[in-house]
Amino acid sequence: MPTEDTHKGSKGPFRVYSPASLGDAIRHYRTAAGLTQAQLAEMAGLQRSYLSELESGKETEQLKRILRVLRQLGVRMTLDEADW
Repeated sequence: MPTEDTHKGSKGPFRVYSPASLGDAIRHYRTAAGLTQAQLAEMAGLQRSYLSELESGKETEQLKRILRVLRQLGVRMTLDEADW
């Protein structure tokens, strides 16, 4: 299993296997887009504090459930920059 800092300085793709790895990916793509947390939160219709918690790796109940389903299926989520 990769460490949380596997992608420091990387452009992706990011393997999402924990709340921390998802937070790293979100932070990477947000900063690569030149957005502040407040800007992205407004664009996504979220509270900035919620986005901050995601980026810091806080395990929300929804995320916990999604990761549990993926583990049971034996699959993983990978995030990569979209070309659309």
